[in-house]
Amino acid sequence: MSTQLLNALRGNITKEMEIVAEKEKLDPEYIRDGIAKGTIVIPANKNHKNLDPEGIGEGLRTKVNANIGNSTAFPDVEYELEKMQTAIEAGADAVMDLSTGPNIDECRKRIIENSKAAVGTVPIYQAAVEAIEKHGSIVHMTEENLFDVIERQAEDGVDFITVHCGITQEVISRLKNQGRITDIVSRGGSFITGWMLYHEKENPLYSQYDRLLDICLKYDVTLSLGDGLRPGCLADATDRAQIQELIVLGELVDRAREAGVQAMVEGPGHVPLDQVEANIKLQKQLCRKAPFYVLGPLVTEIAPGNDHIVSAIGGALAAAAGADFLCYVTPAEHLGLPTKEDVREGVMAARIAGHAADIVKGVKGAWERNLAMAAARKNLDWKKQIELALDPVKAKKYRENRNEDDVEECSMCGKYCAMKVISSFLNTAATAC
Repeated sequence: MSTQLLNALRGNITKEMEIVAEKEKLDPEYIRDGIAKGTIVIPANKNHKNLDPEGIGEGLRTKVNANIGNSTAFPDVEYELEKMQTAIEAGADAVMDLSTGPNIDECRKRIIENSKAAVGTVPIYQAAVEAIEKHGSIVHMTEENLFDVIERQAEDGVDFITVHCGITQEVISRLKNQGRITDIVSRGGSFITGWMLYHEKENPLYSQYDRLLDICLKYDVTLSLGDGLRPGCLADATDRAQIQELIVLGELVDRAREAGVQAMVEGPGHVPLDQVEANIKLQKQLCRKAPFYVLGPLVTEIAPGNDHIVSAIGGALAAAAGADFLCYVTPAEHLGLPTKEDVREGVMAARIAGHAADIVKGVKGAWERNLAMAAARKNLDWKKQIELALDPVKAKKYRENRNEDDVEECSMCGKYCAMKVISSFLNTAATAC
């Protein structure tokens, strides 16, 4: 049996580790050592043949995921493929297929076939949809149905799966005792909790965790241990139920590593600004520095239509504190299924947040790129500015739309450009340090 983690523990540097090291401008041994310790993961299913692998974790560039997938209201698979391509072109490092509409298998297979980026899923979505179609209710999903879907998706080439293993009967009791405004906002978390309460049984993803590990080991699927009880509003953040689940996830990280399976941990959610750093530090401590994958965090409730900005604010703080992987939030969050345009906006907002954090985390190349941009601005070198921009397409469009391609200054200051005025007195030009 061979996985990225088992190879790392044996001292072997895989081709995926070499690719990641080259992208990050780091020694391959650094990547191997990080994987062996569990502080870095490379989601890379053996059956995802056209994958261009990325590393997620300590010392690496903050990565960005884009969620796509059809729904019953918008079942078009072709449009989801277009959204996937838009996300990757905008710089997403991974995509998650969250389809709940018709032809889930077809949608997933085509996304994997056409995606060079890592592909993730939430298997319980499909298991729940199939249970409703066959038996009329989610609660009639069987444990065999759930594990069958997990194996099917792993065999298709899914690189990482979100599984809500940390929701136990004890955790649910804490949720009930504490009380919340929004209860459970995780779709997968609500599915498994509803099933557990109906059957009065333990979560099969927890009670049969070894079975889950066996599947992941077989295909080298990375576990993304989901936060089914992530807060859905600021008032519910960092409560007992959330932290109890996180404690369980930390224990499951240990078991995954012992089995040779890579694991990362998912995090909140809606969190006030003053609690973001504490949430990240707590996860890193309880989960032994496992890579942390956060949705946002969203730092206010009252900006629907602009939640990509809300998420970028929280994401920058989270990544600066140590989060490794940002799940984008689009302007359509809380309102509806995102369009291609929403996907692009969401990816760019998350990338900006991640890069802002990379500067303070000392990620190789981040500071240097900013110095180069500063020099290009000093020298009014518009071509270089556009080349260095995180979103060169948008930057170029602004110049073209104002007919400024051949104008030395921009239309904001014109002949009163501060850079140009002071250069004439100081006789200076800038170079990137």
